[in-house]
Amino acid sequence: MGCRFWELLYVGNQCIRTNKCAAFYLNSMFYHSSKDALNLQWYQNEFPKVKELTRLLANVDAVNGRLVDVNSNSTVFDDDIEREMCTFKSLVRVFVGSPFVQHKMKHVVASFTTSTQHESFTPFSKATEREPMVVDSLTKVSNFLSVSAQQRKLVRLRVCPQVTQHRIWTGALKEVLNGFAVDLDCLSSRGLNNGALLGGQIVHSCLKFLTEIGVFLDPESSSWMKLSPSKTVDSSDSRKWEDVLVMFNDLIECCRSERRLNLHVAKAEVMKEGLLHIRDVLVDNSVGYKEAQHQESLVKKKLSKMLGHSSRCLFTLLLYYLYGRVADIEVDMCGGVYANGSGGKFCLFMGRILTSDSEKMVGRGVKQLDRALGIFKFVWEMAGMKGDLDLQGHMWCVGADNRMLRYRGNIYFVHGICL
Repeated sequence: MGCRFWELLYVGNQCIRTNKCAAFYLNSMFYHSSKDALNLQWYQNEFPKVKELTRLLANVDAVNGRLVDVNSNSTVFDDDIEREMCTFKSLVRVFVGSPFVQHKMKHVVASFTTSTQHESFTPFSKATEREPMVVDSLTKVSNFLSVSAQQRKLVRLRVCPQVTQHRIWTGALKEVLNGFAVDLDCLSSRGLNNGALLGGQIVHSCLKFLTEIGVFLDPESSSWMKLSPSKTVDSSDSRKWEDVLVMFNDLIECCRSERRLNLHVAKAEVMKEGLLHIRDVLVDNSVGYKEAQHQESLVKKKLSKMLGHSSRCLFTLLLYYLYGRVADIEVDMCGGVYANGSGGKFCLFMGRILTSDSEKMVGRGVKQLDRALGIFKFVWEMAGMKGDLDLQGHMWCVGADNRMLRYRGNIYFVHGICL
């Protein structure tokens, strides 16, 4: 327990090394699930740790399973910082559930809103509302919103035709590969095994393949430029989506042992589901425009038929359709849904924990919550749920001034944590 380690903190493009006791976080990693954090003395003992972690992590944000340097917007690869971020957020969850923070939060929310419902309700008062959540499937969203089985079928029927369009499918695949490429490039200077280096070549080949498809099937191109070939093409020589599937399999195998690429490998595994369903569909530049459109419609038809409500591949396509991103959305506190006054109105609330209340950090927090809340709102509307669903985001930071922000018509609260 007395051992020490060198901690690497990223500030802009510089690296700062600071000495710090490793035993600091070992007993506090999962404080938010501990039954010992009940008395005022405990809070007084732990608050200096929260303040120190806030100072050390001020330039680092945790977004969808990744640590990000907010100054350069680059990924931070450091196990010590990752553990400290987990400890920090775990501790903050306990403080959010404390009587004094709850009392202050209730007063702040009531002062900025007019609903009488807020007078008897405080968000995140239940321990289950302060648990983290990774939003990675329609099923998880539907369970959270209590969507019925019949409504889930309706959601899938409405979502599939929109998100299985060829441009959405190929765009999502490219986004997965581009994410791979960025981190592979970042890590190459720090040392990668031969498999991961080979993975970079596979990413390049796969992106080239998808780009060629995109150019040929560009709807803005003139159809007369894509005349049918005069010669009969041997179907055995034609490319298929199976070629992409093989490249994805090879990419996964090459990068599986590189822990720093785990998120990308996992997402590639998710996209394999869709590739397996369309592996026999041709991807042939030598055919005419009408034949190419037929190939495109087959992709959409097969994906719409085979990707189920619980499919993470389908959910990834939805994320790309709505936000142009493929990473699963992570929220620090899952929150819940409550009746917002009379008239069949409801409010969905979720929370983020910030290491700084700077304008840049708060802006990142708001946008992250906006994407998470937006997915739930989308499913609520697709399911035809009764009543209107308002969205509300909450962010916590040590020493921040309490305030309310508006973004895209929704309310976001910034709460300060102090004793």
